[in-house]
Amino acid sequence: MTDVLPSGSLTDKVALVTGSSRGIGADTVRYFAEAGADVVINFRNKAPRAEKLATQLRELGGRALVVGADLTDPASVSTMIDQIKAEYGRLDILVLNASGGMEAGMAEDYALSLNRDAQLSVLNTALPLMGEGSRVVFVTSHQAHFIRTTPTMPEYEQVALSKRAGEDALRELIPALEEKRIGFTIVSGDMIEGTITATLLERANPGAIAGRRESAGKLYNVSEFAAEVARAAVEPVPADNTRLVGDTSGFVTQ
Repeated sequence: MTDVLPSGSLTDKVALVTGSSRGIGADTVRYFAEAGADVVINFRNKAPRAEKLATQLRELGGRALVVGADLTDPASVSTMIDQIKAEYGRLDILVLNASGGMEAGMAEDYALSLNRDAQLSVLNTALPLMGEGSRVVFVTSHQAHFIRTTPTMPEYEQVALSKRAGEDALRELIPALEEKRIGFTIVSGDMIEGTITATLLERANPGAIAGRRESAGKLYNVSEFAAEVARAAVEPVPADNTRLVGDTSGFVTQ
């Protein structure tokens, strides 16, 4: 057990974290379960890993629903939300964590489809299950959040642009969410040690992670950053709806 969130603070709450069979998503969903939430573990193609995590989380005393879904397919998203409705009847926390675009063999528009269109699809499909006081968190990177003013490495540029497009599209929904009294927070972090993105970047651009670590002074690891994501779902929404995690001195604000 960890003490990221107070024990029992999320009892009777339901939390969905997209892309939560591994990495930041898995640790985030674990923190919610440790605080007493019933959780939904979403995966695209890592079913055994998701089921193993669910077994561990059920031992904490709560419920854990495992749902495979291709978030770029609206029908698949609808099926996922229907399963959540049937199992829990509600949704109190939605963490939009799943992202990508550096994978090999994907369609040319895959990054935009996943990092913008799919984020809107999941949120809009889930909204009918979310009541007053619910929370939405969108997970992004400084390299994407500041892409308009601070160039990133060429290997990551398309992903960064697509994630910023997703952030912008979600920000347009803030007034409608506020009307429903649903809180929305963007969590932006520097490169995270041990993530798939960091591994792919390092493969494409050897030394990139070490260079960033040196200039930033410290890079968060997966569990440390996941703790910030989990806290963003329960702590007050920042005035600008943005929670910046880690060093931002190398980035120029808009």
